[in-house]
Amino acid sequence: MTFNPTPHQVGDGNFFRFDVDTSHLKPSPLINDKFSYLSFMRRKTETGLDFHVDKLTNSIENVTTGDCFQTEISVLTPKNLKLVNKKSGWLFNWRIEFNEPARDVYKLTIINNQDIIQGLISIEVKADHVYMHLVESAPFNKGKTKMYSGVPGNLVAFACKVSFQRGHQGNVSFISKTQLIEHYESTLGAYHFGGRLMIIETNAALKLINKYF
Repeated sequence: MTFNPTPHQVGDGNFFRFDVDTSHLKPSPLINDKFSYLSFMRRKTETGLDFHVDKLTNSIENVTTGDCFQTEISVLTPKNLKLVNKKSGWLFNWRIEFNEPARDVYKLTIINNQDIIQGLISIEVKADHVYMHLVESAPFNKGKTKMYSGVPGNLVAFACKVSFQRGHQGNVSFISKTQLIEHYESTLGAYHFGGRLMIIETNAALKLINKYF
């Protein structure tokens, strides 16, 4: 599906507006400097994201048959949270993310099948960008026996979309594991800002959005 943002003139520049309600998102306290050094210094102690972008698809793709399935992304509910745990094969403690007041956790599902979660993402809306705290594919979408490909790319594209919706020009940042920096540069078009900080800027964000939305 093609994603065509509508430009709206503001001063000497453009911003893009979308018709999706994200009023429930919880913005962080304002900061003045874009991707500020102090913000980076606070984050550099984080472990870093280690999701693998297997393939950029138009939705998600069945690995065995090649069939594509349209997806939707919605807020994770308390009921969903009960099924997302280490006993079920999830690696991370999503309850921690869910309970963080500044963060919003979303689930990726196939349309008309919201009970089966394909992947999760935790994001925080900053003053000038969206920060990705955590991304994880469902247990059955990992490894050589995975059922669907394209899940991580879909989730990252959503973070870029939210960034546009909040007037941040698609800018997204995250901390990467050191060994995955080049992987995110080549697959997501992310820019290595320094240390392990990665930034997805406007052009790369639009390419991801056009793939999935």
